[in-house]
Amino acid sequence: MPLLTALPLALEMVAGSKLVSAVVLAAGHHPRRSSAAFLGGVAVGVLGPLTLWYAAFRVVRHTAVHGIGVGGSRRLIDWIVLTLLAVLMVVTFRRRRRDRPPGWLRRLQDPRPAYAFGLGLLLAVAVPSDELVMASVAGSMAGHGRPWWHLLPFVALTVLLLALPLLTLLVFGDRAERLLPAFRAWTDRHSWLVSEAVILIFAAFVVADLASTSFSRP
Repeated sequence: MPLLTALPLALEMVAGSKLVSAVVLAAGHHPRRSSAAFLGGVAVGVLGPLTLWYAAFRVVRHTAVHGIGVGGSRRLIDWIVLTLLAVLMVVTFRRRRRDRPPGWLRRLQDPRPAYAFGLGLLLAVAVPSDELVMASVAGSMAGHGRPWWHLLPFVALTVLLLALPLLTLLVFGDRAERLLPAFRAWTDRHSWLVSEAVILIFAAFVVADLASTSFSRP
């Protein structure tokens, strides 16, 4: 499965609290310093679990190859990934209606870099839907024999998407004070729809790959 088919799932990774935090940090005091720390925390928080999931699926793949062959191992991992995606769709749909932002968002107006880094790390590793996304991406890469470094573009795109509020501030300056709240309001209302569409597209690629390996059994 091409790496490009997994990259859109980065949109699902940034939806929710991480994107809201990135917007608040960009609109707060010392946005460059705090945003950079937050993005660093997210990068570490995404790369670590991705690597662990990748290693786990590599073990599954190598173990399955001895029993059901290369094609059988790919089909097994495809079914696992499809199951994860189905659960992810349910989780995304259920979280479409959010309550008021949590109280810790108020602390992001002027956070210390250590706090911003820790928050980015926590939001990357402690959200169940993000774990499902990372497991799906890592499973697809490992199941199709892709090298570990193929995970890096996914991490980079996730960080880049979360850097958009800061980049907006750097490019538009004072005008960003009007753009960022509008952007946050739009994502609060519509990000779950984008996420569901991305999940469906990725699931379609997995189904297509599953069909191709089923018709070409070893």
